[in-house]
Amino acid sequence: MPNSVSVRAETKADHFGIRQVHLEAFGSPAEADLVDWLRTAGAASVSLVAEVSGTLAGHVLFSPVTIEHSPDNLPALGLAPLGVLPSHQRQGIGSALTQAGLPACQNLACEVVFVLGHPEYYRRFGFRPASEHGLWYTDLGLRPAFMALELKPGTLSGLSGSVNYHPEFAGL
Repeated sequence: MPNSVSVRAETKADHFGIRQVHLEAFGSPAEADLVDWLRTAGAASVSLVAEVSGTLAGHVLFSPVTIEHSPDNLPALGLAPLGVLPSHQRQGIGSALTQAGLPACQNLACEVVFVLGHPEYYRRFGFRPASEHGLWYTDLGLRPAFMALELKPGTLSGLSGSVNYHPEFAGL
């Protein structure tokens, strides 16, 4: 990881830079639009940026998810999106954002975080297949990449069903 990387909460002044990160990282406006929609809906529970030598180089956002057949008040968040400028990838910036984001989620009393992403990448943070807990993502083709991390051990015990991301994700 570059020596000069710093991770902090986003500010309004970061919005343009965050959009640029996602446009460049993903090559389409979908994730950048999703961040804007979640922010507008008041669903950006945790939103962090990474700066390297004064350049906004990465961004991660966590938003509320619901679990079918769970208590309505179960505090759960979904990690999405996570983006890093192509010129700064493979330097530990995504890891730094994730490692800072998980404790920030805990500070909000979040008990579980879900992610739809590369299993080998997210295992390093403790994520396990959500199917091990009897939970799944509605898109069958993406289920192998759907993972969960209990921030409060035992949270998922006895739960089963589908996990639903915030309604803004339907626009993707």
